[in-house]
Amino acid sequence: MNLLGEKGLLRPLGSSALVESVRNSVRDTASDLVMSAMNFLGVPYRRGGNTEESGFDCSGFTRHIFENSIGLVLPRRADEQANLAGLLNIKRSDLKPGDLVFFNTMKHTFSHVGIYVGDDKFIHAPRTGAEVRIEDMREAYWARRFTGARRADVGTLSTQAPVTR
Repeated sequence: MNLLGEKGLLRPLGSSALVESVRNSVRDTASDLVMSAMNFLGVPYRRGGNTEESGFDCSGFTRHIFENSIGLVLPRRADEQANLAGLLNIKRSDLKPGDLVFFNTMKHTFSHVGIYVGDDKFIHAPRTGAEVRIEDMREAYWARRFTGARRADVGTLSTQAPVTR
């Protein structure tokens, strides 16, 4: 390792420039993802929908945003997205904008998904008759149904196989 450092081929992990660069990259990715999601506010919900033209369901919405913002192709269903290898399990207290948030809305874990936007709010495609919108996770309905969160590990975006149980 010292040889690599002496040749200028390895920067120390504590290098403030390197740390700041990585931090900015992650911050920029998350803000781009959230900003992209905001562009779809008002798009109608449609079961099985995955485009702005046809409308979105919850997992079609998150899939579309992640693929078009950061190039990560998520699986089609919310429960498959929750179990995707390469996504990091995140505690609610550690949520950051751009994280996927999951809820139990159909009597099974990970039946609904949205994108955390910050300040305990998330954006999602809620249900038939509604449109893509932002909701507060502290509202009783969502607080009772929260089942987990995942974060895209920018370093492993090419890993897209589902986690097997």
